[in-house]
Amino acid sequence: MIDRRSLALFVVLLVAPSGAALAEDDFLPVGVRSVLDVRKVPDDTLSIYVEDLESGDAVLEWFPDEPRNPASTMKLLTTLVALDVLGPAYRWKTDVYALGDIVDGRLEGDLLLKGYGDPFLVTERAWQLLRRIRHEGIDEIAGDLLLDDSWFDIGDYDPGAFDKQPLRAYNVAPNALLMNFKVVRYWFEPDGSAVAVRLDPPLDNLRVDNRLSVRNGYCGGYQRGITVTLNDDMDEVTFSGRFPNRCRRYAMDRTALTHNEFAYGLFRALWEESGGVFEGSWRNVTANEGAEPLLSFESPPLNEVIARVNKHSNNVMARQVLYTLAAEQLGAPGTESGGREVIEQWLEDNGLQTGAIVLENGAGLSREARITPKALASLLTFAWQQPYMPEFLASMSLSGLDGTLRRRFRNTELVGKAHLKTGSLDHVTAIAGYLQSRSGRRFAVVALQNHEDIHRGPGEEVQEALLRWLYEQ
Repeated sequence: MIDRRSLALFVVLLVAPSGAALAEDDFLPVGVRSVLDVRKVPDDTLSIYVEDLESGDAVLEWFPDEPRNPASTMKLLTTLVALDVLGPAYRWKTDVYALGDIVDGRLEGDLLLKGYGDPFLVTERAWQLLRRIRHEGIDEIAGDLLLDDSWFDIGDYDPGAFDKQPLRAYNVAPNALLMNFKVVRYWFEPDGSAVAVRLDPPLDNLRVDNRLSVRNGYCGGYQRGITVTLNDDMDEVTFSGRFPNRCRRYAMDRTALTHNEFAYGLFRALWEESGGVFEGSWRNVTANEGAEPLLSFESPPLNEVIARVNKHSNNVMARQVLYTLAAEQLGAPGTESGGREVIEQWLEDNGLQTGAIVLENGAGLSREARITPKALASLLTFAWQQPYMPEFLASMSLSGLDGTLRRRFRNTELVGKAHLKTGSLDHVTAIAGYLQSRSGRRFAVVALQNHEDIHRGPGEEVQEALLRWLYEQ
């Protein structure tokens, strides 16, 4: 007897023999068609392109030339260009200058930090940077902390422009001296009739106005009933609302302070924590050209950075990469428009489709970004043929195992079979990457879907039906 699944697969293969290019009006896998029908999603909201990486043949086409919002799958373009132009071993640096003599562990002058766009100067690595400074024999700083972030020019930036959520971590602006993504983790703990608030990292220059009260009730609700506001100067955060007493502990990540104020606050906190002495203020400056730094602190290599960009879909890091491309290829300061120019020129130089691509910020956190599935697939097939292909492949989430796919495809045969970048915005879902089928064939696969509420579940169902079908080819 033939079971229902086998019969469905037989019908699919009968309609569309393996390896054949399929016209958009003729074919959709049975599982995909079923999801669209059950969920009442119009066919023309979905675009798919699947290519056999060995033969180069199109295996499945469904509105492949329709420009759609790709959400975070756009990060694949930004990171691919970075790998090709900068190289997998590229490292960012942060230069440290001692502007004065060091006498008995005391710097008789100012300490200057010049950033070159390190996307991953998080608290732990900032602490390592300060330890390097201490190893140079500095225990006390008599002057001020000078900050040089001139490597990037951000221009006017509105963090609330995308979704009116200016305090969200993903909306933080790029900066050449970006520390800990300019984000504070707030810990909330009920203590009798009050709620204690703890900051990580602890920043003395960020004031907290805690107006929270405690209510009886289960631990739940949006943000556990907490309202967060930041004053116009961005140096005082106010918490209000009623926190459920059955919550033991709750964490919330939000941006605070200006970039320079944040860098100063973090530096001072970590410096004093390490036993150093510093009572100065900060100033924004531009380092003298030709000056010899006391030390240069390097980032992890690019291949490790893009793994964090793609696996965890870090928008701020993706933007840092875009600005870096501009600064390195066109000269400092790096700009968003310069980064787009570099990528557009790279696409043209490599004979890849450019007409339908609207890049905007390089992260996909955009309502304006557009690309066709066929164009995105052409990037995947290009990358497959390059010497840095393993690094690019490893930067994507592995189905059922890590990144944005760690909770998907569990307890299925697809675990570990697909390297994919996911994308999701309100009314947008997307996947792009590579899959190895049961028979050992390897495919580049792209699926972009734009439709009202498609992000609330139907989009993932369509993707999973598509990948299950492709796995059987």
